[in-house]
Amino acid sequence: MPNTKTSDDEFHSELPPETVDSLASSLPESLSIQVDLPAAPARVMPADEVAVAIDEVAVNPGYVESSAPSTTSIEVVTPPLRRSSYAAVASAAAAPAASPYEALLATDAAAAAAQHSRRDRVRSEHVDMAGGYEAPVEHSRGDGPEDAGMLTADRLLEVNRRTRPAPKGGWNRFVYNATFHGVNLGDSAKVRAEQAMTDRIAKQFTGGTRFVPILTRKGGVGKTTVTTLLGMALADAREDRIIAVDANPDRGTLSERVTKQTRATVRDVVTKAHTITGFTDFSSLVSRDETRLDILASDTDPMLSEAFDENDYNVVADLAARFYSIVLTDCGTGIVHSVMRATLQRADSIVIVSGGSVDEARLASETLTWLEANGYGELVRNAVVAINTATQGTNLVKLEEIESHFQSRVREIVRIPYDPQLAAGSVVNYQDLKPLTRHSARTLAALVVEGLPADRGM
Repeated sequence: MPNTKTSDDEFHSELPPETVDSLASSLPESLSIQVDLPAAPARVMPADEVAVAIDEVAVNPGYVESSAPSTTSIEVVTPPLRRSSYAAVASAAAAPAASPYEALLATDAAAAAAQHSRRDRVRSEHVDMAGGYEAPVEHSRGDGPEDAGMLTADRLLEVNRRTRPAPKGGWNRFVYNATFHGVNLGDSAKVRAEQAMTDRIAKQFTGGTRFVPILTRKGGVGKTTVTTLLGMALADAREDRIIAVDANPDRGTLSERVTKQTRATVRDVVTKAHTITGFTDFSSLVSRDETRLDILASDTDPMLSEAFDENDYNVVADLAARFYSIVLTDCGTGIVHSVMRATLQRADSIVIVSGGSVDEARLASETLTWLEANGYGELVRNAVVAINTATQGTNLVKLEEIESHFQSRVREIVRIPYDPQLAAGSVVNYQDLKPLTRHSARTLAALVVEGLPADRGM
């Protein structure tokens, strides 16, 4: 068998396969092998084939231009392997090389296998109340199989005249009924806007009760009225329990805005706290209106009212937190009273009430200043200012300028319009309020809810 050794341990050999194994043990760490390759069969390149980039090198698949056998030199660098491993290296080097066309087929097969091995993604389209579509949402199943909760009506039902919800009112409802449910125009823009507002108010919470004080430094600006409207709007749109607590130590009038069902007050809750073991016990001490708003009255005796302090409020607040999702607190004008301190320590957001006159707006702004100076700056930035336009002097001032001032200090501002039912200072029937008044109350409720944390630890 011819062997030629040149300088630098370079071998040029033609070895039959059966001698490779015996030679593997004597291979040096680096050698050159000269292999004679037969000519690849000539192939005409079809017109519809294109060049394919493999490893950033353009190759014409299956096309090799060659007219004579060629000689290829292969540089084999062997790492310091054990002697038994040299045979495998030499066998691999002596194996016939695959043609470019076979390499391309192998690459395509690997790409196809990788494509089919990817997990499927399920797309669903959410349908709004008007019958339009939002952007498709992908539900990845990479984390495991879907549970039954993923099979929602919005995902599965096709929107047509049979599955689209019936219109809720107006001309569209009339057409729907007159055509025996054959023509469904959907809800009007006004109805859809009302539903969107309801959805904002009905935001779900987890992780404990939210506390919202309603306060200002000046009396007579409609603080109790705003508390009543806010509570009714929340209770009317939400499914959970809402309570408004009259924490005014100067004999509040919150309980007079609903039909009284009990004579119990905050004092009764404090004295009976050890016997209250469930919601039934607590509900016997509150009054409930048609919107399902519960109201806990303050003491009517001024002497007892003055005795309602920080500790008493904490007892009431702890019990209310066991049964209600949102607790509204109608605060008194004594901003330095101990009850105010306990109220602000629990607050998640606040509502500042201002009248429409110069001095009422100035005192509301001073309330914000006092809060900032006493470490409640975050509450101020998240606050909502309700401007009661039913107070005297509203027609003499520029409400736009008052709003511009508060916009630089708080998150949102809402105007509460004049309503004869509110001006009477008696029982408020939510459904009998003017549409504009109800809309303002719902707007206030939506803004307050948006400022509350959706998820929070107990």
